Amino acid sequence: MLLFLSVPHPRPPGARTRAGAARVARWRRQRLRLQQLRRLGLLRGLRGRPGAGSRGRGRMALCGQAAGAASLPSELIVHIFSFLPAPDRLRASASCSHWRECLFYPALWPQLRICLRVSPAEQPRLEFLMRKCGWFVRELRVEFAAENYLSGGGGPGDGGGADTGTGGEEVEALQLSTRWLEVLRTYLELVLCVLVSIRNNRNLQKFSLFGDISVLQQQGSLSNTYLSKVDPDGKKIKQIQQLFEEILSNSRQLKWLSCGFMLEIVTPTSLSSLSNSIANTMEHLSLLDNNIPGNSTLITTVELERFVNLRSLALDFCDFTAEMARVLTDSNHVPLQRLSLLVHNVSVMHKSLENMPNDEHWKALSRKSTSLRVYIMAFDIKSEDMLKILKPSIPLERIHFDSYITCVSGAIVDLISRQYDKFLTHFILMNDVIDTSGFPDLSDNRNEDPLVLLAWRCTKLSLLAIHGYTVWAHNLIAIARLRGSDLKVLEVTEESIDFDQGELADQDVDPVHNLIEQVSLGLGQPWHAVMDIESLSVFTEPNRHFYREMQSFSEDI
Repeated sequence: MLLFLSVPHPRPPGARTRAGAARVARWRRQRLRLQQLRRLGLLRGLRGRPGAGSRGRGRMALCGQAAGAASLPSELIVHIFSFLPAPDRLRASASCSHWRECLFYPALWPQLRICLRVSPAEQPRLEFLMRKCGWFVRELRVEFAAENYLSGGGGPGDGGGADTGTGGEEVEALQLSTRWLEVLRTYLELVLCVLVSIRNNRNLQKFSLFGDISVLQQQGSLSNTYLSKVDPDGKKIKQIQQLFEEILSNSRQLKWLSCGFMLEIVTPTSLSSLSNSIANTMEHLSLLDNNIPGNSTLITTVELERFVNLRSLALDFCDFTAEMARVLTDSNHVPLQRLSLLVHNVSVMHKSLENMPNDEHWKALSRKSTSLRVYIMAFDIKSEDMLKILKPSIPLERIHFDSYITCVSGAIVDLISRQYDKFLTHFILMNDVIDTSGFPDLSDNRNEDPLVLLAWRCTKLSLLAIHGYTVWAHNLIAIARLRGSDLKVLEVTEESIDFDQGELADQDVDPVHNLIEQVSLGLGQPWHAVMDIESLSVFTEPNRHFYREMQSFSEDI
C-alpha cells in the first residue's frame, strides 16, 4: 500500500496575514448575501454559524430541499408562471406540491379555451379543470364535438363485414343507435359540468359555447330522435336551461355572449334573465341554433332594444327582421360593425323570408355605420331564395356556400361579383352533392367563367376556397394572375380541377406540373391543389368553421 502525503510548502512572510484578511472579507460578503436572502424568504430553515463548515452547509442548503423550489414564496412562483405559456406551466407545476398549488392562481388564467371530444374520458379532466378555474375565469370558450359519430360499423366487434343484407343493416343500425345514445348522454353531462362550475362566477366577461353534435340527414335530426331516449322526462335539459339563465342573471361584467348550435340550451326566454345594466353594456351577442321549432326565435325586437352598446351580432337570417334593422339604426344605439347571418334550409322551410330587411333598411344600416361588414353562410339554399336575400346595399365582406342537396348557380356567383366588388374578401364554395354525372360547371353557356369575373371585379379578395364545382385549369391560372399576391389563400381540391382536351393532348408539357408552376408564379408563392378533402375543416365541419370564423370576424373590430 502506498500512502501519498501532501506536505505544505513554506509560505513567504506575511502571506498568512493576507490570506486571512481575504477570507474574512469573503466571509463578510457571504454573510451579508445570506442575510439578504433570508429577509426575502428564500432561505427559510438555513442555519449554522459562519465558517468553513457552515459555508459547506450553506451551499447544500441553497441546492437542497430546505431552500429549493419548494421554499420559494407563492408570489414569486406565480410571477415565474406568468412568463410561461400554458403547456410549460403545467410541466413546471410537476416540480412539487407547492408549485402545483400555485398553478391555478386566478391571475394566471384570465382566459380558458377548451375543445372537448364528447367522450366519457374527458369528464374527469373537465371536472378538475372547471373546479379549479370555473369560479374566477374571465373569458371562457368551450367547444364540444362528437368524433366519428357517423362512421359505419362498430369497430372490432362489427364482424368485419361478414353481415350482409337485411341482417347486416340491422346490426349496423343498432350499433349506430348505441353510439348515439352514449354521445348524447355524455354531452349532457359535460355541459352540466361546465355550467355548474361557473354559475356563481360574477367576473365572467366573455362566455362562448359551441356544440355541433346535431347531424342532419334527409330523414331528420338524429340528435332530437335519441334525446328523447337519453332524457325521456326532460329533467336534464330543464336543469341545463335553468343553469344557463342563472349564469346570465348572476353576471355583473358580461360583455360577450356567444352560443352556437348548442342542443336545447338557449330558449326564447333566456335573454330575459339578463339585467338591464348588463344588456345595456353588452358588446357582442351570438345566438345560432337551427333546431328551434316552428316560428320561434331566440331574440325578439323588443329584447334587442335593450342592447344599445352592441357592436357585433350573429343570428339566424330568418330571425333578423326589418324591425330589428330599424332598431339598430336608432340614435340611442352605437353603430353596429359586424353582422354574421346563418341562412339554413331548415329555417327557411319553417320560417318566412317576408320579414327580412329590404334594400332601404340596409342602406340605413350602412349610413349609421360606415364600417359595418356582413358575413353570410348559406346551407343548401335555392338560387331563387338567394336572389331574394342578396340585396344590393348589403356591405358583404364574406360569404360561404355549403351544399348537400342544391348547388349554387353561375348567376348567383356573377351577382355577388357585381354587387359586392368593393367589400368582398372571402368567398367559399363547397358542394357535397352526390352526382354521377360529375361536378357542376359554373361557366356552362357563358362567355366568361363567373369565378374569373369574381377575381377580376373583387379587388379585395384574399381567400378563395372551392370544392365540388368544376374549375378549369386555365381559369385557375387566370384567377392567380388577376389577384396575385393579394390572394393569400387559394384552396381548390384536386378532384375539382379539369383540363381542356388540348392541354391533355400536348405530349411535351405535363398539364399538372404546368398548372402548379403557373399558379405559383401568379400568386408569388408555392401552391398545390388540396389532395385530401378531409383535411379541410371548412368541408368536414362547416358549422365549426363558420362559428370560429364568426368569432374572429367579430373580434376584428
